[in-house]
Amino acid sequence: MTPMNGYDAYARNRILTASPAELTLMLYEGAIKFCNIAIVACENNDIEKAHNNIRKTDRIIEEFEITLDEKYPVAKDFQAVYTYLRSCLRHAMIDKDPETLQEVLKHLRTMRDTWKDVMKLTANGKKLDGTNEIAG
Repeated sequence: MTPMNGYDAYARNRILTASPAELTLMLYEGAIKFCNIAIVACENNDIEKAHNNIRKTDRIIEEFEITLDEKYPVAKDFQAVYTYLRSCLRHAMIDKDPETLQEVLKHLRTMRDTWKDVMKLTANGKKLDGTNEIAG
C-alpha cells in the first residue's frame, strides 16, 4: 500500500465514521481550504485553478443550502447568508477578484467557528435529549 492509498483509506474512514455535526465541520473546513486556494490562484493569475476552487467552494455552500432543515426558524437566516456567499462566488468567478473571495472566506470562518462552538455546547452535535439532530 502506497502512502497516498493509506491516507485515502484514513480520509474515507474518517468520513464514514463521522457524526453529522463532524461532517458539517469537515464541509466548512473544505470550503475554507478551497477558498484559500482560489485566492492564491487569483493573485497568481492562475485562472483555471481559481475557477476550479471557486466551483468547489460553491458546491459545498450549495450542499449546505440543499440540506437546510426548514422546520427551524434559523434556516431562513442561513439561507440568506448562503445566497449572499454564492452571489459573491459568482462575481469572483467572473472577475477573479481576491477581495471578493476574502469576503466569502471571512464569513466561512465565522460560520465554522460558530459551528465548533455549537458542537462543544451540544456534546459533538447531540441535542441535550440525546438525539443526533441539531439545526444547521
